[in-house]
Amino acid sequence: MTYKRLNKDDAVVLLVDHQTGLISLVQDFSPNEFKNNVLALADVAKFFKLPTILTTSFENGPNGPMVPELKELFPDAPYIPRPGQINAWDNEDFVKAVKATGRKQLIIAGVVTDVCVTFPTLSALAEGFEVFVVTDASGTFNETVQQAAWARMAAAGAQLVNWFSVACELQVDWRNDMEGLANLLSPRIPNYRNLMNSYSVLTANK
Repeated sequence: MTYKRLNKDDAVVLLVDHQTGLISLVQDFSPNEFKNNVLALADVAKFFKLPTILTTSFENGPNGPMVPELKELFPDAPYIPRPGQINAWDNEDFVKAVKATGRKQLIIAGVVTDVCVTFPTLSALAEGFEVFVVTDASGTFNETVQQAAWARMAAAGAQLVNWFSVACELQVDWRNDMEGLANLLSPRIPNYRNLMNSYSVLTANK
């Protein structure tokens, strides 16, 4: 394996089918944990100023609309409500939006992992994109389904990551706005908040 690093100048974030109905199917993470992870990834995208594309599938049906927090966080982002295509890569407008960024590294998360994430991941890999699947911001029915989906994508060449590793790999060096990144991490990781509180006390006493 060749280590392919995430590059903030070549990465785009794809948030696929985080819809109010579909999210009720997620059972491999608790509801609060999953929501926190998804919003943390969104925070990372905004912090590093990554192009972000939102898409939904058949939102007028039981899948429901995109969760409102994501639309509020990215009011100006391309938003593609797919009329019916299950695989987002089968939607011409979605693929055009991805290719219009000129970026080759796709950071993708969605619901459900085995369909809404796996299908476009395999399609994008086949077209020569590098794909980074954010495992903890993607959810599905249970851990058995989760593991099978991860294995399928990894075997095809996708890199499996979590939102925290995405943040750190994009950061490169803690000296690149350490306080900014710490302020991003602290609300999402309680133990990290404790770490920063300890650090603040330490530096204040010097």
